[in-house]
Amino acid sequence: MKIYLTVNELKTALSEERSRGRTVGFVPTMGALHNGHLSLVHTCASENDVCVVSIFVNPTQFNDPRDLEKYPRTPERDCEMLESAGCNCVFMPSVEEMYPVPDTRIFDLGKVAEVMEGAFRPGHFNGVAQVVSRLFDIVEPDRAYFGEKDFQQVAVIKRMVQLLDLKVNIITCPIVREADGLAMSSRNVRLTPEQRQIAPQIAATLKESRNFAPVKSVREVVNWVVNRLNSKPQLRVEYYEIVDAATLAPVSRWDDADDIIGCIAVYCGEVRLIDNIRYENVY
Repeated sequence: MKIYLTVNELKTALSEERSRGRTVGFVPTMGALHNGHLSLVHTCASENDVCVVSIFVNPTQFNDPRDLEKYPRTPERDCEMLESAGCNCVFMPSVEEMYPVPDTRIFDLGKVAEVMEGAFRPGHFNGVAQVVSRLFDIVEPDRAYFGEKDFQQVAVIKRMVQLLDLKVNIITCPIVREADGLAMSSRNVRLTPEQRQIAPQIAATLKESRNFAPVKSVREVVNWVVNRLNSKPQLRVEYYEIVDAATLAPVSRWDDADDIIGCIAVYCGEVRLIDNIRYENVY
């Protein structure tokens, strides 16, 4: 496994690989890796000749400077994990390397970027589009891999790829969970031991809510989830929305869309966690 710190070094190496007819897969990350990330790396390595992983904490997608400051950074451990997972190339640029001049681009991402995360984190998805488009320009991957935990982010990236007419296939992979159901996240390390015991209630509540879908309205299920979680110590729901998985538009009836997903953001203490669940076979 080789580590690249500059754009030119990585582009030269990948150009040589492509000249031999080798396919390039890519997993963009912000580091602080866990088994969820590694599942993406395993899939990428198995489906491509060259597996590239980036580690870059992107400042333009943080609307809260304190969140950027607190984001965990473990580069040495990350590289050890990536090598054991079959990664070939790690790209670890500085902010100056990624943004030699300020990125002032504004993307017309449409409704998928305006609801849920977009409403509560203004500017976040434009920052995501900036960094991912920049990374795609550098790596020029055949396929790029993203986890379904960040369901809305994947929708935004697909929209960005469409806008820029990029020739990359976006592959989504299932959520990876801890044994107690908590969705794996780099932010989980910030939970206190007590909060770590409470946080799995998020996934458990979403799972239980599926039992009510055939007999309760969409609004009743939303209210039940919100009230149930808000009744738990240290948990505070920022939003829970049940939406059309294709458009992210809210649904009012279970037959409003063929594929319906519930997306949630919950504060556990000061740590903001997201998760989602599909409502399948309601009718």
